[in-house]
Amino acid sequence: MTTSPVAIPPLGVGLGFREPFRAALFQNRDQVDFLEITADHYFDRTPEKDRELDLLARHFRLIPHGLDLSLGSAEGLDREYLARFSELVERIDPPYWSEHIAFTHAGGVEIGHLAPLPWTEEAIDVVCRNVETARRHIDKPLILENITYTMRWPESGMEESEFLTRLLDRSGCGWLLDVTNLYTNAINHGFDPLLALDRLPMDRVVQLHFVGGHWRDGQLIDSHSRPTPPEVWRLLEEVVRRAPVKGVILERDDNFPPFSELLSELDQARRILSKYQRWDSPNDNASSPS
Repeated sequence: MTTSPVAIPPLGVGLGFREPFRAALFQNRDQVDFLEITADHYFDRTPEKDRELDLLARHFRLIPHGLDLSLGSAEGLDREYLARFSELVERIDPPYWSEHIAFTHAGGVEIGHLAPLPWTEEAIDVVCRNVETARRHIDKPLILENITYTMRWPESGMEESEFLTRLLDRSGCGWLLDVTNLYTNAINHGFDPLLALDRLPMDRVVQLHFVGGHWRDGQLIDSHSRPTPPEVWRLLEEVVRRAPVKGVILERDDNFPPFSELLSELDQARRILSKYQRWDSPNDNASSPS
């Protein structure tokens, strides 16, 4: 199943759901078009998490976002994990689901974080093979997210832009372009993110992530813990100008501000999307689940 951005309905501007702001979210639900949920939090659900999932699904369109499918693992996918993901997708019936271009376990060892792949043809083969396995279990379009990296594998035979382009083309997946991750990598590895857009597959973009990070020991950390900085806003606007964006998620995970500040960031993103006419009316088109 090839994921064409044209075939994805416009979702609008939303939030990555986090429990600390659940009450404020429902008090302001008309200002949030959709939610991205961390899929892993709803596997083997307790009764409380099951009720929470039902509550969210009644009021918002939900997009499940995975953390540990490990699409880059050469030994293949964990079938039990995949079965749990499949059950969740069937339960909430999203227009698509998402995972990372990364691996989280190798040779039976759990790494504990999202590890980058070498930018090689062999890595593309592995991801495409695992994507096909996932598609046999989950009958919804899959979009893939770029991650941050602290190092490059020495055997990488191509640049990241070529790797991403070839991977998305061969797999037929759409792209979840994490704008903050792109900016973070640009700062830490010394390249211009705006120039990088010229070499990236902008026609494959379906969804965006954005948020702010913090500095530590001379490195910019993608901690999801600060307001979105002006540089990321400028990059996000340039992405929206170029790409067929269908949804944008503010992915705040820590150091939560008053909810009004998160809504202000959503409004700023919505103004950018409206400026480039990505859809006629985000709230009308995207706020109500089917």
